[in-house]
Amino acid sequence: MSTSVASPSALADSPSARGTSGAARAVADDPYKNKYLIAIAVTLAAVLELVDTSIVNVAIPHMMGTLGATLDEIAWVSTSYIIANVIVIPMSSWLSGFFGRQRYLTGSIFIFVIASFFCGAATSLWGLVFWRVLQGLGGGALLSTAQTTLFEAFPPHERGIGQAIFGVGVMVGPTIGPTLGGFIVDAYAWPWIFYINVPLGLIAALMVWTYVKDAAHQVRTRTIDGTGILLLTLAVGSLQWMLERGERYDWFESRFVLTLAIVSGVSAILLVWRELTIEEPVIDFRVLKSRQLAPGVVFASFMGVALFGSVFVLPVFLQSLHGYSAQQTGLVILPGAIASAFTMAIMGRFGGKIDARILVTIGAFLFLASMTKMSQLTLDAGQDDMFWPLILRGVGLGCLFVPLTGASMAGIPMERLGQATGMFNLMRQLGGSLGIAIMATMLSRLTKTEKAVLTEHVGAYDPATLERLNGLTHGLMGRGIDAATAKQQALMLLDGQITAQASVMAFSRIYLISGLLLVSALPLLLIWKTGRAVPVKADGH
Repeated sequence: MSTSVASPSALADSPSARGTSGAARAVADDPYKNKYLIAIAVTLAAVLELVDTSIVNVAIPHMMGTLGATLDEIAWVSTSYIIANVIVIPMSSWLSGFFGRQRYLTGSIFIFVIASFFCGAATSLWGLVFWRVLQGLGGGALLSTAQTTLFEAFPPHERGIGQAIFGVGVMVGPTIGPTLGGFIVDAYAWPWIFYINVPLGLIAALMVWTYVKDAAHQVRTRTIDGTGILLLTLAVGSLQWMLERGERYDWFESRFVLTLAIVSGVSAILLVWRELTIEEPVIDFRVLKSRQLAPGVVFASFMGVALFGSVFVLPVFLQSLHGYSAQQTGLVILPGAIASAFTMAIMGRFGGKIDARILVTIGAFLFLASMTKMSQLTLDAGQDDMFWPLILRGVGLGCLFVPLTGASMAGIPMERLGQATGMFNLMRQLGGSLGIAIMATMLSRLTKTEKAVLTEHVGAYDPATLERLNGLTHGLMGRGIDAATAKQQALMLLDGQITAQASVMAFSRIYLISGLLLVSALPLLLIWKTGRAVPVKADGH
């Protein structure tokens, strides 16, 4: 059955149109009138979701004291949220089609807000973990659905602006989380890192309900693929759990980690087979047939490794070797985040006029230049030494996100855009988890390796070593410490200095590897048919 569409002139002359208010006619004449209000609403929701992935990290010691939990137990506060999050992200398009985008997005924000309140009010560890799972399930909708909404809220020639607004939240959110968390914990108490979501989330929900509507091309799903949901949960949940806990259990030396890897791998294979053989899949893997999306999704995973890996490593470097607090660390990182936001604003306005392959390549090499500069930092490095490298990193990442997203979605029919953005965000998130896991493992092992190399040059008969020990011993004795104790403490200080130097060398290697890894993904761009964000109609043409 076909549906006829009346012409604008016919609609304007109809009795119902004559009785319509001027405001309603204005919206009908300009479907993009509320685009910036929509952008603010969905980006605010996405930022809240992303900030909550990292804001809890600085509050962990306080939570341990209040809830009487061990470090291994309290890690579930972060792990449970991320696992729930990545399970929902690829399902967002299907859920949006099942419930309707307006109801699904608004409902997800309400779930996120309610769970946030009860997270702050939790009096036991496992109560907090339970509400964090619900918070993650609600938050999972706020990335892909928000990005799809922004694609449709802006006219084709301004879609880059919408993606730039969204990109600012995606890039800046994880960066400001620890800084904001540190300020809140110091000024108030850890429950307020959750309570702050309540008023902001309610504002976002009200704006979404008011301005976001179901898309005209949206395909309503009629069935629930329970088997697909179960396989997705096992595949993505086991993988995320493995990445979160692998280093703690010494990776594949642990039977538990090996079991998680097998469960994830087998479930993923069965999931792909299942979703390719049913009419209404939870994840439409067929969308990856696109020569634009497939390489873009893979590149997004590399970008996730580089972004989240570097975001994870830098605070560790500043806090463990330079003694910075969470707030001081945030102030060091902030200029780079601002540079990233400013660059994305420029990309959103003018980036569409330049081939995305050129911009992404420039961004990758700027990121490499930044990581090269960071690899030259020493124990004596101050904030001034980090300023320009972090500005470079921010500009590089700003050059990446908007062009990469726009070109990856080129040619994707509007009715399948939700599946495409879900896949894109899932791979970026999993890439980020992989990046953090890799960086944490490398940091530990490289530090041990470099320390072993340095220790070879420190011997009981080495003149430089003896001179250094004597200097430390006499300095301690000058403070009133007896000779035997001073010598013992001098040895401990020397060992600490060697460990610190080994750590600096390990960080140096990691920075370089991060930059080279992103640049190594550039050949994927050769697969693209075009470097332009080509708008596509709902029928795919």
